[in-house]
Amino acid sequence: MSNNMNSRELALAAVEILDGRKAADVTVVDISSKSSFADYFVVASGGSERQLGSLAREVETQLAEQGVKIKNLEGRPDSGWILMDYGDVIVNVFSVVQRERYQLEKIWSGADFTEPEEPAE
Repeated sequence: MSNNMNSRELALAAVEILDGRKAADVTVVDISSKSSFADYFVVASGGSERQLGSLAREVETQLAEQGVKIKNLEGRPDSGWILMDYGDVIVNVFSVVQRERYQLEKIWSGADFTEPEEPAE
């Protein structure tokens, strides 16, 4: 993570990038009180394999331009799930089908959700 961006700011930066690329149902899940491996999940859906790849590339490119390097990238557009590990922030880009299948939001239902369009508290 860059020295001038905390994990919350990084999560919100990823949301802004995803929203700008027309990702669907972009959500931020604050897992900091429930997890030792990360502070935030960013979850978004894409309508096609092509869009999944485009969303992931755009997040990686734009965050790199801000000095934030990805630690690990797993999955491919044809798998329906791309996981982008930024340390304290994990960006998950799903196909609609895979997002419904894995239901990350339900798994972390005790966590705090921040809808990007609402002001964060």
